[in-house]
Amino acid sequence: MAAGQALDAGRADEADRHLAKALAAHPDHPEVLRMKAGILSLRGQHPDAIRAMQRALDQRPQDAPSWNTMGSLLGAAGDYEAAARMLRRACELRPDLALAWYNLGVMLTKCVRNDEAIGVLQRAVALSPAHVDARALLADLLRTQGKVGEAVAEYRRLLAEQPAAGIAWWGLADLKTHQLDESDIARMRAALQLGGVSENDRVNIGFALAKALDDAGRYAESLDALAGANAIVRRYLAWSAPAFSASVAAISDAFDPPPAGAPGALGREAIFVVSLPRSGSTLIEQILAAHSSVEGAGELPDLPQVIAEESRRRGKPFPQWVGEMQPADWAALGERYLERTARWRRERPRFIDKLPNNWMYIGAILAMLPGARIVVCRRDPLETCFSCYRQKLDANNGYARNFEDLAAFWRDFDRSVTRSAALHPESVRENGYEALVADPQAQIRELLAFCQLPFEEACLHFHENKREVRSPSATQVRQPLRRDTARSSRYGSLLDPLRKALGLPAYAP
Repeated sequence: MAAGQALDAGRADEADRHLAKALAAHPDHPEVLRMKAGILSLRGQHPDAIRAMQRALDQRPQDAPSWNTMGSLLGAAGDYEAAARMLRRACELRPDLALAWYNLGVMLTKCVRNDEAIGVLQRAVALSPAHVDARALLADLLRTQGKVGEAVAEYRRLLAEQPAAGIAWWGLADLKTHQLDESDIARMRAALQLGGVSENDRVNIGFALAKALDDAGRYAESLDALAGANAIVRRYLAWSAPAFSASVAAISDAFDPPPAGAPGALGREAIFVVSLPRSGSTLIEQILAAHSSVEGAGELPDLPQVIAEESRRRGKPFPQWVGEMQPADWAALGERYLERTARWRRERPRFIDKLPNNWMYIGAILAMLPGARIVVCRRDPLETCFSCYRQKLDANNGYARNFEDLAAFWRDFDRSVTRSAALHPESVRENGYEALVADPQAQIRELLAFCQLPFEEACLHFHENKREVRSPSATQVRQPLRRDTARSSRYGSLLDPLRKALGLPAYAP
């Protein structure tokens, strides 16, 4: 029980200490294995976690909670489609298990199957009306559909029932167009003083409080709230900047010079939009998706999953197998990616894959899909890094919790995409956010020409597009282009530590 409580709180080392005696005495007990799998997953040791859980599942093939756990572990490893299959099995075995329905809804949203996710989440809420996370995720999906008023109403209903529901506070703050007021600030501060508030709720409330304080012009207080929230995240989310830098360098080296990739123009259907978070990628997607020939698919998990499949097949991690690949091998991976993404071309011939971190895979993309176009979104590094620090990004973005890691990550991005663009000038376009804001018509015309799309007036009026938008910028890109999104100058010298990390001069009024 003590191990389970520590595991639920995200304290892997503490859970491991509690579990040690049980593991020594009962190394094959399915419940011990399930907890060990959870600990391994928290530490990022996903293959080991999945193997341990499979041993437990082999002993309990009819146990719905075990299938639910396996689904969660696969989701943490990034294999969302496999996770959804495991979770569907849990729901079949126990149709009354609200947690499994909720987890299935989460995985379906990660697979960008939002219509299916809505029905699944409604089932979870029907089974457990007090399930805060399911109700908040339903509200999030309303936001992606542009139903901002309905989303606000649902978040407010949740908070009326549970004042410390951090996910609802963050949902309100993340709407961007909906400002929290002084009474909300007081309510969040009061919620943080309540007993029994989980650390996850404290993180969510901390980010929401920082947003409200920023809106109120209380910048030093906002930074204090951010520092507190990010400090909690860092306790549970390990990040090694040197290890990540080495990984990015190895990938870049593996594709310089470019390998002999798939023949022909395979992949002309695909437009990849890559970037750091908070760099204008959703805006670029919205502009392109206003074109009659282009479907905006959002942040698809398919490319990294295709690469992971090949790593498993070859028994070695990417990019160690790149040198072994023949043109036919790259073509097979390209066809696999196009097969997985075929649903995004049912109504329009071309589609956008907007997963930000695909910038690391530009070399692989063009080996697999030489006909693809890649748009790299750039924004002022100080604005980008500060915006990432202010945003409650998911667990895959552990670099965003302190200024030094953010600066290191930005440098890795800068080096990698600069190198890729130089190697593939016909296929990679670097798109500056500030240039787009300064001269939108010229930049949009150039963007369409690069993507081999004829000009359409609708792309200049992208904010009128009613499509679903699945990112934190969902409400912003339904407004005309704004010129007031820069925030760093408002903080003045308070951001000098971030400027120093980025190698920029101190603030000068």
